[in-house]
Amino acid sequence: MAPLNIPGSGLAKGLAVTLRTMVKKTVTAQYPDVQPHLPPRTRGVIALLEENCTVCMLCARECPDWCIYIDSHKETLPAADPNARARTRNVLDRFAIDFSLCMYCGICIEVCPFDALFWSPEFEYAETDILELTHERDKLREWMWTVPAPPALDPGAEEPKEIAAARKAAEKLIAAAAAPAPEGDAQ
Repeated sequence: MAPLNIPGSGLAKGLAVTLRTMVKKTVTAQYPDVQPHLPPRTRGVIALLEENCTVCMLCARECPDWCIYIDSHKETLPAADPNARARTRNVLDRFAIDFSLCMYCGICIEVCPFDALFWSPEFEYAETDILELTHERDKLREWMWTVPAPPALDPGAEEPKEIAAARKAAEKLIAAAAAPAPEGDAQ
């Protein structure tokens, strides 16, 4: 059997929802005065740890919006050994992100092999002019200090081999330094 279709039943249901909502107290976040509680690891803006950037350009190449601008130059380092050849390295001149184009996908952060890019929970960077949404490396560096620490490791997890080996080597050095020096022949 098909349900009875009473004329006006949809209108009555809609009015019932409206009346229930009218009597409830509204909760409005007073944003400028009261800061919102953001969950940890919130995606706000992209921060740059400039020391880790090797100017490999992976972030700019993989960005679907092409909103990352990188300029660099090559610098020649003299050889440490007279028989060795001089080395060249890239030096970062400009690193900028146009947040008016960025879609906050995080691909640049994922592809960075040297951990130079991070998510910062900073979200208050509005500008009155869209041209001012291109932030240079100085601003990106400021946001680096708002990046939260990574979550703690699982306490039941096995210790990484590298850390265990480093700890054992350090313990051996401490034990060797604490051991009494062998007495030599007194002549």
